[in-house]
Amino acid sequence: MQIRDLMSTNIISVTPNETAAFAARLLARHNVGALPVCSEEGALRGIVTDRDIVLRCVAAETPPADTLVREIMTKYVVTAAPGDDPREATRLMAADRIRRLPVVENGKVVGMISLGDLVKSGRYDMEASRALSEISSNVRRL
Repeated sequence: MQIRDLMSTNIISVTPNETAAFAARLLARHNVGALPVCSEEGALRGIVTDRDIVLRCVAAETPPADTLVREIMTKYVVTAAPGDDPREATRLMAADRIRRLPVVENGKVVGMISLGDLVKSGRYDMEASRALSEISSNVRRL
């Protein structure tokens, strides 16, 4: 089995020039926690999460309607390839303390894979559980 067999291919993305408010509405409408930030040509430029919007925009008292995604997105993005082994995805998620990976092929986002996708497969639930444990143990408590 490869990541392509488990990833979601219905990708909702934003451009760096969209507002944080627009990104938040997309996150809510599509019930997702992260959006790849892509250029007009589809190249991955970053990722913006619900947490990015809360911490880098709302908590900073910057109006979401006036804040561009490029100002709050995470620019360093860990990615996977469609042909990668799902165990490698869980290792990357644990190492970088993230729950979702954009899947990139030829420089373009072709999918997203989450810990939830790995658990739902029934084949990688132990690896996903270990990754979640690692992510959770490294999260700073407020």
